[in-house]
Amino acid sequence: MICAISGELKQVEEDRVHLAVGAVVYELLIPSSDQALLQGQIGQEIIFHTLLYLEGDTSGGNMQPRLLGFSQLADKRFFEKFITVKGIGPKKALRALAVPAGEIAAAIENKDVRFLMQLPAIGKRMAEQVIAELSGKVQQFVLVASARKAAPAGRGHLRTEEEDALQALMQLGERRDAAEALLQRAKAGHETPQSAEVLIRDMLRLRAVRA
Repeated sequence: MICAISGELKQVEEDRVHLAVGAVVYELLIPSSDQALLQGQIGQEIIFHTLLYLEGDTSGGNMQPRLLGFSQLADKRFFEKFITVKGIGPKKALRALAVPAGEIAAAIENKDVRFLMQLPAIGKRMAEQVIAELSGKVQQFVLVASARKAAPAGRGHLRTEEEDALQALMQLGERRDAAEALLQRAKAGHETPQSAEVLIRDMLRLRAVRA
């Protein structure tokens, strides 16, 4: 499984990019919400968090591998949850992600059918289905998005994901020193660095135990 790929961004189109990795140029399908940001990064070294899936008719044996690329790990994690909804496959999900994943997650948690209906390929029935299946399961993505907006420019010695997790807990009313204590306990439960959403989940669990 290819979980991430790093290389020079060569070209950005509406739904895909070309990434040069050594002598090989990869084509990655991207959510349309990433297009504008990536246009300004052509020629730069970029890391994409990736998913590989097979597209085509299994009965006919004509299957094409497709590599999906996300500029943020949290967006990839949200996408993985999004495609668990019945009737939403990878191609439809990529089209639907016309706005940042955090905004879609917020609409799901707020049960905002009208917002979801404005997304490409999502009608009223599908919007209701998304809410029914994911409501209560995507709050961490809302917190990650909010934390990014609130995070200060200087992040000291913390990784981006760790600062995002801190900011998320502080937005819930936690003092920074208490949030940092929860972060250290959450990190101690893992041998390798974790994403912001995993840290937030563990910090919330530890907070509930403490309460």
